[in-house]
Amino acid sequence: MQKSTHSLDDWFETPLGRYLLQQEQAFFDKAVADVFGFNAVQLGLGPYDFLRLSRIPLRFTADRDGQVKVKTDFLHLPFESNSIDLLLLPHVLEFSENPHQILREVERVLMPEGQFIICGFNPRSLWGLSRILLRRSGESPWSGRFIALPRLKDWLALLGFEMVAGRLGCYVPPFKQEKWLSRFRFLEAAGDRWWAIAGGVYFLQAVKRVQGLRLIRPNWNEALKPKKTLAPVRRESKAKVLYLKARGPNPSA
Repeated sequence: MQKSTHSLDDWFETPLGRYLLQQEQAFFDKAVADVFGFNAVQLGLGPYDFLRLSRIPLRFTADRDGQVKVKTDFLHLPFESNSIDLLLLPHVLEFSENPHQILREVERVLMPEGQFIICGFNPRSLWGLSRILLRRSGESPWSGRFIALPRLKDWLALLGFEMVAGRLGCYVPPFKQEKWLSRFRFLEAAGDRWWAIAGGVYFLQAVKRVQGLRLIRPNWNEALKPKKTLAPVRRESKAKVLYLKARGPNPSA
């Protein structure tokens, strides 16, 4: 069973949700621009296009419902194995009853050397503290199951993923009012420098590694070597050939 994210979509319309969305959109815009391939998929949060700056030609959003191109159950993705070059998971795992199965599906559909990017709420932060205080209220995002970053890294390592990039963000305390969010906006730069592990959300970029896979590259050194050619043979003039025939064999020979 998976939890509905409709309430999370509504929460993104609040001042705190808009602040978070601004931080996440900036990270995804930068991260996806450097990933190349043919197929890119965003799982969840259909109203928000985190693939908008991707250079991959075929890109779309898949979700359980809403105005999306593909409707799917995240536990059983309708994509062929080894078919996706880039996959985004914005706040998918913490609202699923079976995050391990989602990660197994991600590993299945990604091509070798394919990449995926996760963003999730950090339980070891002021946002995580707010979840402890507000989780019984049933409100998003506090009703989700925040996953600690070290635990998530362990899960990915067991599936053969290699972490290639990551960061934390949203150091402003989770105030509901816009005026308080603005007053504490200075913590964004200070937190990234002084208490980087306490950001309200984390971003993690990983690559699917396959043992025994060897990339074939052109042998440029061999191509630059001079090619073997036939040496030219010096031809005697016709007059000299007639003279040697008339002279006959060399007597001293």
